Amino acid sequence: MKRILIIGATSAIATACARLWAAQGSEFFLVARNNEKLEQTAADLRVRGAKAVTLHSMDATDVAAHPAMLESCLSALQQIDIALIAHGTLPDQKACELDAGVALQEFANNGTSVIALLTHLANQFEIQHCGTLAVISSVAGDRGRPSNYLYGTAKAAVSTFCEGLRARLFKVGVHVIDIKPGFVDTPMTQGLPLPAPLVAKPEQVALRIVKGIELKVGTLYAPGFWALIMLIIRSIPQPIFKRLNL
Repeated sequence: MKRILIIGATSAIATACARLWAAQGSEFFLVARNNEKLEQTAADLRVRGAKAVTLHSMDATDVAAHPAMLESCLSALQQIDIALIAHGTLPDQKACELDAGVALQEFANNGTSVIALLTHLANQFEIQHCGTLAVISSVAGDRGRPSNYLYGTAKAAVSTFCEGLRARLFKVGVHVIDIKPGFVDTPMTQGLPLPAPLVAKPEQVALRIVKGIELKVGTLYAPGFWALIMLIIRSIPQPIFKRLNL
């Protein structure tokens, strides 16, 4: 039985992962802002085989609330085997360009709030000497593209933080996995003009995440073909790259 903390538990990818873990009889501590959606998610997981589900309402950008959330989680689970951080937003790049306040808020949503959570969780996992910290970042963090560079900057910060944290925690038996999904069919991407062949279902991504955690993969592209796509994009010389509309 796994004891699992999920932050951003009502997101499509997180829910799909939780369903897979529920079928294994796992125990959950679910964190999200929307109480109604949390209740619906909990009911779904109980039907699917979850041993126990505890709910906690929190806005992940409220960094002052993180310690109390972690304390409640440990009270419920005693120990965390897997912590999945899955919250975030998809900002309007143009709005971020026009308003520094919007840009900073979106960076907090996708970057600093994640780093704050990882800092608290890393210290707990270091005490445990076991467990996996799993973070949903994005392929957008691999290179600054003009269409979403605020979002990409936040995700790049998270990925760099995870790389350093992985090296730190490896020495005490804790694993850190940086998950980089590409285009996924979720409410966050509805209405966007995405290339259909490259859009994955949350269930596909979840299968890869759960397997990647089991195998202790360091950086996980989901689906896997994004590793090749991003290798090509990272290899484009800057004089050419800056002329592209990506």
